[in-house]
Amino acid sequence: MKSRIFQRFFSASGGLLLLLSLGLPVEATLAATPAAAPPEMPAADLYKARCAACHEGGVARAPHSLKFQMLGPETVLRALMGGVMAPMAEGITDQDKRRLAEFLGGRALGNSTGTPPKSCPADNAFDIARPAQSTGWGVDNSNTRFVPPAVAGLAAADIPRLKLKWAFAFQGATRARSQPTLAGGAAFVGSQDGTVYALDLATGCVRWSFKADNEVRASPVVETWRAGDTQAKPRVWFGDLDGNAYALDAFTGRLLWKVRVDTHPRLTITGSPRMAEGRLYVPMSSNEWAAAADPAYECCSFRGGVAALDAATGQRLWITYSIPETPKPTGERNKAGAAVIAPAGAPVWNSPTIDLKRRRLYVGTGEAYTSPAAGTSDSVLAIDLDNGKLLWHYQSLSGDAWNLACFIGGGPNCPVENGPDLDIGASPILQRLPDGKDLLLVGQKSAHVFALDPETGALRWRIKEGRGGYAGGVHWGMATDATTLYAPNADTIFLGTEKGEAKPGLFAIDPTNGQVKWFAPAPLVCRDEQKPACDPGYSAPATAMEGAVFAPGFDGYLRAYNPAGQLLWSFDTAREYVTVSGETAHGGSIESAGAMVGDGYVLVNSGYLFGGRMPGNVLLAFTVDGK
Repeated sequence: MKSRIFQRFFSASGGLLLLLSLGLPVEATLAATPAAAPPEMPAADLYKARCAACHEGGVARAPHSLKFQMLGPETVLRALMGGVMAPMAEGITDQDKRRLAEFLGGRALGNSTGTPPKSCPADNAFDIARPAQSTGWGVDNSNTRFVPPAVAGLAAADIPRLKLKWAFAFQGATRARSQPTLAGGAAFVGSQDGTVYALDLATGCVRWSFKADNEVRASPVVETWRAGDTQAKPRVWFGDLDGNAYALDAFTGRLLWKVRVDTHPRLTITGSPRMAEGRLYVPMSSNEWAAAADPAYECCSFRGGVAALDAATGQRLWITYSIPETPKPTGERNKAGAAVIAPAGAPVWNSPTIDLKRRRLYVGTGEAYTSPAAGTSDSVLAIDLDNGKLLWHYQSLSGDAWNLACFIGGGPNCPVENGPDLDIGASPILQRLPDGKDLLLVGQKSAHVFALDPETGALRWRIKEGRGGYAGGVHWGMATDATTLYAPNADTIFLGTEKGEAKPGLFAIDPTNGQVKWFAPAPLVCRDEQKPACDPGYSAPATAMEGAVFAPGFDGYLRAYNPAGQLLWSFDTAREYVTVSGETAHGGSIESAGAMVGDGYVLVNSGYLFGGRMPGNVLLAFTVDGK
């Protein structure tokens, strides 16, 4: 079976266009040389001969054919002419490449309808009476993702009356994954092309924009200020896909500093930084898991971790790697002759949880990239805030080593463990219990949810809420209120090897003992024309407020439930929109970014071209009755 997948992946109908959705470089040595296609073959036949085997569902992570119109013909042509698909397109004439791009993109080349985003009037100023009320992605330092009533400006009774107020298009994007942060009457959000926007919350117009070097996936962190302070000069911090951290003037978008967090060439920042006490704590992930698919790549040397920066200057104060040992050549070579390096992996792609009481932070780690799997992979780490010392770690799953070489049929760089790739991608939640004690609440892609003692890392309870798998289980994040932990479960069919009963939906769990209070199954609403890109899994993080919890889905729906698990409201985001600038945008799957609630607004990004999901490029803002 693995050899057949490998052949399909690297055949003349190869599926490397999936890496467009990753935004990753791929070396040409990945490809075998295909046979030449006949000249003047009709575009539909050319697609069938060269592409359909992977892009009609044959390779799970190859974008399905229904995605290409969202990519657009220009993107497809760039991939065919000199990008990641160039090796697969050998033997196809340039003219046929153009015809194939137009066939897949659904329109003629150069016929883009994009228009510049609408700028705000000159007198549209930031409201100094409305300082930032959250710390970014997790709402507070404990990553509870609970929005207090005074911040939400919205009551649970109002939720059924939510209507769309405005839509904003991320131009040229196929995914929208930077959760907005609200401050000063504005929404701060990143985009796939690296542009960071400050959008007027009332209208969606652009107050300012800043172009980073690469995609901004994380939620910006906005510095708070004293309400009414006319001298306030708050800053906004974020990271990009190249591993750079940035500080901007929050009111002007002016660059204050930019630093690369670490020297590894495959470094990325996926998780949202956290700012506390004048320090910016930046999680470190990488795309080396994908680079390992190249048999000639010397795999692997990246170690995840956290870097502490001076928030004012960007100076690095300390860096702690999730794997203490420095990766070194083992003396072995893979079947392609490339050197084998170890240990590696354990990326951190969640936002750090800050515990000022104990002077420490907590993060979850992902899988190892090499054998033997590192003892700190798939673990929770406790790190000293002041000096970066690793205080304790709890490994939830041992022996998990995986990279993309495994996915494409056991390539030379695939570790002997070959997965199962069940990261802890969700930020740990530091929860205060009714008796005054604290617990760390953790969710994992395996569908395990567990609680740890924050002092020692000792396990307090552990349950398995579903089947779990490559795309979750608990994938991106959970939320809590005073008495309940809300754990989304994806349980999507991804590789076709998942075993056990799937339970996609939202679980409500007693944080004191792990008992399930209720389970709200995700409704089966995917339309035939959306499949297989649409399924009911809940992968995005939940967001809680008093009397309600929001749960976004792979199916494009944003849903709100009451504390008893009853559906309060739902909205299908997978549709077309006329945006504030007058252009058309489209929603799709909601995957890595949750809803943000504040000032009477509910904001959510829609669209996620990755892993066969429905693409999209829109930020949606809802208010009561759309007013």
